[in-house]
Amino acid sequence: MTEDREAPGARRLGLEPTDLDGHTLEELTDYLEAGRQPLDRSIEESPGCQLALDALERLHGLGPELIDAEAAAAPEVDPSWVDRILRGIAMDARAGRRIPFDSPDPTVDLGITEGAVRGLIRSAESAVPGLLIGRCRITGDVTTAGEPIRVEIDASALHGEPIPLIAERLRTEVDRGLRAHTELNIVGIDIAIRDIREVSSWTDES
Repeated sequence: MTEDREAPGARRLGLEPTDLDGHTLEELTDYLEAGRQPLDRSIEESPGCQLALDALERLHGLGPELIDAEAAAAPEVDPSWVDRILRGIAMDARAGRRIPFDSPDPTVDLGITEGAVRGLIRSAESAVPGLLIGRCRITGDVTTAGEPIRVEIDASALHGEPIPLIAERLRTEVDRGLRAHTELNIVGIDIAIRDIREVSSWTDES
C-alpha cells in the first residue's frame, strides 16, 4: 500500500490525532512501510498507536495486488470498503470505557480499556482468510461486572466465500478470545458482512 493510496482515504475521513498521541494514520502508515525504523518511542509506547499499527499491518498485508485489482475493477464497484476499514481502525485506537476485572482483594483495581477489547476483536480476523473487520461496537454496560454485553461487527469478505461459514468462524474466534482475555458476559456476537470484494488474484498466502 503506497502513501498515494492511503493518505487521501485517511484525509477523507477527517481523522484527528487526539487518540494517537499526536500522530495520524498517514504517519503510522509511513512508519510501518519504513519497517518501523528509525525507532519512534512516541509511537511504540502509545497504546492507541499500537492498536492502529496492528490493524494497519493486517490491511497492509493484503498487498498491492488487492488494491490494484480494486482500482482496475469495473467503475460501478464501490471502493468505500477501504474507508470503512480505516474508520474501524480509528475507532479501535480510542480508549473508550474502562472495563474492570473482578478481584478478591478490594485494594486491587484491575481493568482493560474498551479500545484494547476492540483490538482483541479485530485480531480475530486473522483466523478467517480474506476477511477484514471494519467497525465493531460493544453494547451494554461494560463498567459493571456481569451485565449482558453484545458485540456487533461489520466486516468485508471476498466474493465466492460462503458468508454463513466465514461469519460463524469469525464469531467462534471472537468468542474464544473474549472469554480467554476478559470477564465480559457476552450474550451475543452479531456479524454483518457489509462488503463483498471481487479480487480473483487473492490467495490465502497474501
